[in-house]
Amino acid sequence: MNRSLSSSLALALISVCFSASVRADAEAEKYIDDALPLMYHTCQSVVDESNGDSAYVDKVVRAMVAVSLYNREIDISKYASSDADKAKLRDKFIAELADGCKDDKNALLAGVIDEAVADTLSAK
Repeated sequence: MNRSLSSSLALALISVCFSASVRADAEAEKYIDDALPLMYHTCQSVVDESNGDSAYVDKVVRAMVAVSLYNREIDISKYASSDADKAKLRDKFIAELADGCKDDKNALLAGVIDEAVADTLSAK
């Protein structure tokens, strides 16, 4: 799938996700602005484009997690308040994300991340 098509699909996905929410506030706009240029990524492409720079992968994943949490109206503090609880959630999320990407390296990363967020928090 080429970048143009991937970007179009990502834009459509974001539009659908936010159409249910009539209010478009500054917080949502920031999350979208940060994530939209990265939504074309697959599990494999983010690794390829990072050239070994883990900070780039972290930036991409964090941007997409922010959109997922916002779309799902999740307040993470309701799931974890201590550093130990946050570490457990992070470890569970990383395991879910790794499993999702292992299943299909060409899957759109945003979808794998959203599923990993849902699976991580449903286990709580």
